[in-house]
Amino acid sequence: MAFFISRGRSPRLAPELDDAELGKLLKRLVPTAGTGTAGGVETGVAQIARLLEQDPAAFDRRAHRFAVLARFLSESRLPAAWAKREPHKADALVLHAWSDLEQGRGNGEMTDAAAVWKRCLLAAELAPRDPAPWVVMLGVARLERYARQDVFAVWNEIVARDRWHREAYLSMLAYLGPRESGSLGQLLEFVDSVRTRMPANAPCAAVELTAHVMQYHSARARGGAEELLAGNHWRSPQAAELLERARLMWPRPEFFSHAAAVADLNLLAYALTAAGRRREAVPVFEAVGGRVTGWPWHLDGEPLDCFKSALGKAR
Repeated sequence: MAFFISRGRSPRLAPELDDAELGKLLKRLVPTAGTGTAGGVETGVAQIARLLEQDPAAFDRRAHRFAVLARFLSESRLPAAWAKREPHKADALVLHAWSDLEQGRGNGEMTDAAAVWKRCLLAAELAPRDPAPWVVMLGVARLERYARQDVFAVWNEIVARDRWHREAYLSMLAYLGPRESGSLGQLLEFVDSVRTRMPANAPCAAVELTAHVMQYHSARARGGAEELLAGNHWRSPQAAELLERARLMWPRPEFFSHAAAVADLNLLAYALTAAGRRREAVPVFEAVGGRVTGWPWHLDGEPLDCFKSALGKAR
């Protein structure tokens, strides 16, 4: 079976995934993001605004673009400059707030959580149907360890606007896990509550597999006998059934249509490799097309190296 790598497409880290327009914008922003000139900021802001304005009702695509841009610009003055220039433009406020959230995640705390929250509330007033401001607020509430009722109140605002919002489901999965405010039992209860009602190709379809990867790595992190036996997790009936179902459906062309489908395929390739089902991972690697995500590969080391190693074993 011919692999993509034999056709000259070497694996690379691709935060934009298969969003070609976003990828082109990131390349154009490289010389602009760090510049302090007014012309550079103006050019960058105009390019970002055009991309985000393409389809204001495509919440899934917009969330992906906001998340990638926020991470890329978390150390840049562009988001703040845009919000200052257009203080009543929802997209500008959301990007500024989201980039501040990403910076806070890197630092372990927010510099001014109240100001970020205020910007999100204003953005929510300006764009009442858009879940994006509430997604940022959910991230702030988690990072700042707000009361549980406040976290769930924000969660309810998101799903009222976008029932299967990928970022929101993954955010709540982490929040309810033992590393934040919950436990393994709460995490599994959350997964059980959504998997029977969720469409198989929903944007948040990877929630269950994400939970399994979290459990697998939790066992590995405990060391000793549990680390040695962690691979047995993938032989449990529930995990094995999930992998079988996902490997048959997810790589199919057009099965997924959400913006982060390539990220979910990376997750599946990782899980199949961890489970020792390397031959079955071959079609998944082909569907990934060399577009590598940081998570979950970084759990085992440098993401690109880990991806290439797993690819080589699958071949």
